[in-house]
Amino acid sequence: MIINFNGIEETRTSGFKGGIGEFAVRMHSDDLGKIMYGSLKPGASIGFHKHETSSEIIYILSGKADFLYDEETEEMTAGGCHYCPKGHSHSMMNNGGEDLIFFAVVPEQ
Repeated sequence: MIINFNGIEETRTSGFKGGIGEFAVRMHSDDLGKIMYGSLKPGASIGFHKHETSSEIIYILSGKADFLYDEETEEMTAGGCHYCPKGHSHSMMNNGGEDLIFFAVVPEQ
């Protein structure tokens, strides 16, 4: 199956999961999970949340991300991958000076 993100309408959400600013995403979703191509502007974030029924894998394509994972802070740049297993909590912040572009997979478990 090919997922053409260019053919998927972009949605924008302010304050996603209690975060700051706007989260823009093109997403494929079905009963088994979500596959996303997303972005955060400088200063924007996705709020701290727990993965109760899924895990999440986030690959940074460009920019700089700061992750709060459980109680640790992790900094990541392009080429880095963040993993949040089921039962854990995280948030993602763009503390850099350019747009943060990322690819994310959230498989339901």
